[in-house]
Amino acid sequence: MFSRKIRVEYEDNGQRVAAPLHWIDNFAMRNFTNDPVFDDTLPVADGLIEIGTRVPLELLKERMEDWFHRKSYIGKDKELIVTEVASHA
Repeated sequence: MFSRKIRVEYEDNGQRVAAPLHWIDNFAMRNFTNDPVFDDTLPVADGLIEIGTRVPLELLKERMEDWFHRKSYIGKDKELIVTEVASHA
């Protein structure tokens, strides 16, 4: 189900920083996103979330970034960097 590993980072003073696990976990709770497509998400560590194949990466970035802005985790002028980690299978 959670076949894709996704790195979630943001820039702070010119350096990429992993989004803390509790930020990602907070976003992943369905009662906050209210979108069943995000049921296929599993926060696993700072800066790392595993997702299912039906989760659109661009939509994940957009919704997570919006949530992080609303919670003031990152500034309104900041963007998330959401990338799929290559599988070494």
